[in-house]
Amino acid sequence: MATKLTENAIEQLAIELLARQGYNYTHGAELAPDAAHPERASFGDMFLEGRLRNAVVRLNPSIPPDTQEQAIKEVLRISPLELLAANETFHKLLTNGVEVEYQYEERAKGDKVWLVDFESPDANASPS
Repeated sequence: MATKLTENAIEQLAIELLARQGYNYTHGAELAPDAAHPERASFGDMFLEGRLRNAVVRLNPSIPPDTQEQAIKEVLRISPLELLAANETFHKLLTNGVEVEYQYEERAKGDKVWLVDFESPDANASPS
């Protein structure tokens, strides 16, 4: 008899694989609006904005703060109305970085703002 593949099974597998690579896991209930230390104002929030901001600052110290903010706003502008398109857009930004441009030594400089460090899971840990 074939085992039915469920969304929960896929989620648990992803959590296990990421944990084996050194990533920390926090159950969603611990981040909920009614949790002891909430990280979202409502369940409708697509992103944990505080974690996003911390990651952008920590992973991109050479990028000017106003340009970091520009990248954060690009991520936060992703519309949840078209779920598939939103997921594809976020995946692209997550894996390829957010393209930015800023003035450096009186010249326009193109760069990328990274949202996650795929080489070092410890670099992605949120401060406790």
